[in-house]
Amino acid sequence: MRKTIYIIAAAALALVSCEEWEPVFTRSYGDVYVTEAQELEVTATIAQLKALYAAHGALKIEDDDMVIAGKVISDDHSGNIYRELYIQDETGVISVKVGLSSLYSDYKLGQTVYVRCGGLTIGQYNGMPQLGVEDPTGEYETAYLDNRYLIDAHIVKGAWGDPVNPRYVTEAELNEALKEGYTHKLWGQLVTIENLQYGAKGTYASDHFKRIFILLYVDPYKDKKASTNRVFCSSETYGVTTWAMSKNKFLEYLDGGNFDKCGTSDKGMNDVFDEMTGMTVKQSIRANATAVTTSQYFHLPEGLAVQIRTSGFAKFADTEIDPAIIGDPSAQDGALCTATGIITVYNGAVQLALVNEDSVKTQQ
Repeated sequence: MRKTIYIIAAAALALVSCEEWEPVFTRSYGDVYVTEAQELEVTATIAQLKALYAAHGALKIEDDDMVIAGKVISDDHSGNIYRELYIQDETGVISVKVGLSSLYSDYKLGQTVYVRCGGLTIGQYNGMPQLGVEDPTGEYETAYLDNRYLIDAHIVKGAWGDPVNPRYVTEAELNEALKEGYTHKLWGQLVTIENLQYGAKGTYASDHFKRIFILLYVDPYKDKKASTNRVFCSSETYGVTTWAMSKNKFLEYLDGGNFDKCGTSDKGMNDVFDEMTGMTVKQSIRANATAVTTSQYFHLPEGLAVQIRTSGFAKFADTEIDPAIIGDPSAQDGALCTATGIITVYNGAVQLALVNEDSVKTQQ
């Protein structure tokens, strides 16, 4: 059962009861459709909010007076950040699950945003801090604020300001953040990482040096967690030279035989049949083809792996990676590069979401 809290003051937080989230919004915040910049009294930092989860697990915030604030550091214009708003204060970053697209038109980079936390739930997804509503299905710790009234009741626009500059981070800082985990202030920040080289160097014992990771669904409308409905491609590059794949680009790769070796054991997609359709797995995947999110693996000088994850729906999904960065797939000679994006943690691994197609540059 989800634990809940009553916040007596910003510096004194006490756990007092358990209660299920009520999906019907019952609080009153006055006129939530005010469009002018507002200024609210901030009663807690993002670090204090995340500390609650670290201490108690997923929590529904019951104090209507709890307000956090931060500058907007995410931009979904390119489509690589989706239905999330990242805000940063001096203590860290939180991802607010605002369930709309084109958020860049409402919340500008550098703009201060206030979040009324009462009724929201602080949780995480595979280690990444998130603030949303409680998921009525119980499958996830948080769900999206998915209607305009609910969003405007909790998310308040403040004054515009200068955009936050990317923070340069080192391999040592990334390792420190991984050790601390959930509460580290680095997760969610806009960062620049230097001295990246293409390929996952020793991430897992079975990995090749150069690799990507994609997950293909035989039928995206069936259970996505079912092992019979998923095909993993993760042991080589498969000739993929783009950051991700739109539907058309994926079909080009698929029809070209790039993924024929993906499958289970020693059988590829052409050798395994989908009992429900009577087609091969490859034929079923083709019939249900969609854009494919792709993780391109890089490593730092001491071997730390960094996944650059790009949505198949990003505007630059089909953009070719600089051949100098990829290098020779049979050798470890790709050029060093620098990447800028939102840094997140996913199942104990470093993951970077690029801002746009110009976010990765070869180093001179």
